[in-house]
Amino acid sequence: MRAFIVAALLAAGSLSGASAWAQTVEVANVKYEPGIDLAGQKLQLNGAGVRYKFVVKVYTAGLYLTTKAGTPQEVLAAPGPKRIHIHMLRDIDGNELGRLFTKGMEDNAPREEFVKSINGVLKLSEIFASRKQLNNGDSFYVDYVPGLGSTVLLNGKPIGETIKEPEFFTALLRIWLGDKPADAALKDALLGIKKERRR
Repeated sequence: MRAFIVAALLAAGSLSGASAWAQTVEVANVKYEPGIDLAGQKLQLNGAGVRYKFVVKVYTAGLYLTTKAGTPQEVLAAPGPKRIHIHMLRDIDGNELGRLFTKGMEDNAPREEFVKSINGVLKLSEIFASRKQLNNGDSFYVDYVPGLGSTVLLNGKPIGETIKEPEFFTALLRIWLGDKPADAALKDALLGIKKERRR
């Protein structure tokens, strides 16, 4: 009987833990699901945060992986599909965003990796340029599936061709997780590290 009670308590504890994990994460009024399905696999939200430009909120970002990762090295080495989900918090010119992303990749990726990513960098820039402007409320994902490549989805719809080079997605993630990240506080947030933002 005692063993049964202990087992029941453990089951209840694991269920409460599961329900806690299953709660939606809200960042700057943008909701990120705790888990998603991608290419037949379950991904979990590794972390989410806000990209600031001085004191202005530019966008939120959420990172999804098959397993939790607490360092950039663990994120880049994580197996299986991955997703970076960006949600705009202000209007921004498409060409400007393309330039910022290109610079972020160039500043953080090793030279050889960036060179192998050029095709993807150009495709991403074309996607942003064709859009002219991303508006407050727009969201885009970049989904990476091993063996297939990276797909860009704008407001839930695929846009542009699949970017086949695996180096592209790695270089893309370095924008936020590299040695010169776009926003140091956002880097910590994507890694699940909770810190107070300096004012």
